[in-house]
Amino acid sequence: MRRRLLVGLIVIVGASGCTAPASLSDRDGRLQVVATTGLLRDLVRNVGGPRVNVTSLVPDGADPHSYEPSLRDVRNVVYADVAFSNYVMLEEHSVIRALDANLRPEAANVSLAEEAVKYAAEIIPLVEDVTLDTVWLGLRARGDGKARGANRASEVLLSMTAASGPGNVYGYLTGSFGDADVYFDSSDGFNPGDGYGDDTAILPSDAHTHMSWAFTRPGVYEVTLSARLRVDQRSRPVPLGESKFTIAVGVQPPDRPVQVDRGHADLTVDLDREQVYALFDPQGGGEKAQQVVPASDAVVVVPSKALSEIPAGFGFLGRPGDRVYQLAQAVLGKHVHGEIDPHLWQNVRNAMAYTQVIRDTLIEKDPEGAREYRRNAEAYLAELDALDRYVRAQIDEIPATRRHLITTHDAFGYLAQAYGVSVAGFVTPNPATEPSLADRRKLTETIRNLAVPAVFLEPNLAARSSTLTQVAGEQGIRVCPIYGDTFDGEVTTYVRMMRFNADSLRDCLR
Repeated sequence: MRRRLLVGLIVIVGASGCTAPASLSDRDGRLQVVATTGLLRDLVRNVGGPRVNVTSLVPDGADPHSYEPSLRDVRNVVYADVAFSNYVMLEEHSVIRALDANLRPEAANVSLAEEAVKYAAEIIPLVEDVTLDTVWLGLRARGDGKARGANRASEVLLSMTAASGPGNVYGYLTGSFGDADVYFDSSDGFNPGDGYGDDTAILPSDAHTHMSWAFTRPGVYEVTLSARLRVDQRSRPVPLGESKFTIAVGVQPPDRPVQVDRGHADLTVDLDREQVYALFDPQGGGEKAQQVVPASDAVVVVPSKALSEIPAGFGFLGRPGDRVYQLAQAVLGKHVHGEIDPHLWQNVRNAMAYTQVIRDTLIEKDPEGAREYRRNAEAYLAELDALDRYVRAQIDEIPATRRHLITTHDAFGYLAQAYGVSVAGFVTPNPATEPSLADRRKLTETIRNLAVPAVFLEPNLAARSSTLTQVAGEQGIRVCPIYGDTFDGEVTTYVRMMRFNADSLRDCLR
């Protein structure tokens, strides 16, 4: 219900914006800019200087992957002259929707990661850690739906409309701090409604998300998923297809051409074909490695080893200590994303490309400030160039055999590629299950085999990283801080963040 109310709120405030002044620049003479994250806010501030008033939607310390915008955030969007998002699906979709639904038509709306490619930014594919010993079963919206008029603010609604079997079926996301966002729950019936129902997951077009699944009893289940597309908040959703999936839980699976029992699979809405089917790769690769499997040809296998106890805090599954069969999500946290790693700024050269996009956008909206924007950008680019050399120099002090990074969050692929660090693994224990002995053994063996002297935790995720800290303690190695995509009271600027990370890597791995 909270999601439904928020969407209505955004539309109402956006509609009222038509009576607002052209922008707050009419009041204080400054260009009004809204950025999605504090990191982008800092880049804009360095380029815009005193001519710009910039705010961020996602507060420092919050997770941009899951933050829901407030009324104050929407008001800032209504009055903005310019909006900067990272996009490539870094931000929670409701943040992007708040921008696109409430910006005035004449305001600039810039996706920095996409525009930065024109300024020589390098992008890399998102490689996820699918080391689970059961299939990772996610959801995907495939295709852009442009034939239907879809854009980045459009929503694909994937609803569970029927489920049969010996027990109840649940589909949910486990957040970075252990909170659960329940999308599918067969225990109370189904009511997808006209738009947002209690059993509906919402995705942008051409995106996928991690999911956890739970089944309360062994046996064969049949689950029906129906897909719809809502082009914008004024439109009624239109149907995209429906399919019935078979799931064998703790029993011999029925005879089907394809057993979905390992690797990476997504229950997929195809916006262009207007079909619902499974995408499956038993080796756990990305979308390009996945093959289309019609729902009638597939059986999803949940083995007996998936039996686990319900922990405290997950009462929607039953009483703590009761046992359920669970397919855990492969990566902790609410990450709805595409195939591109969105954390471009971990390579400082990419942040320099962002800076150039910001400079040229501000000049276009405020030509009178062109000289000042160019001067500020030139000075900041020189500072970033020195920062790039600093990060490289610190990591160069680490012997090549010790440049192994183990973290809680897959946010450092660009840092690894740009500065010669190996991502040995990112540890993302699912708090909806107790970490298995196999999970701990894999982590322990990785640390021992690579002689890793330290592991790294993002401060805002440290509270959910008990397995990593416990194993590090058992192995007598350090636990060191590293920052991914948010600031806090100690690290308040991008330059400070990257210097901090470089120093932490050097001190803890050298």
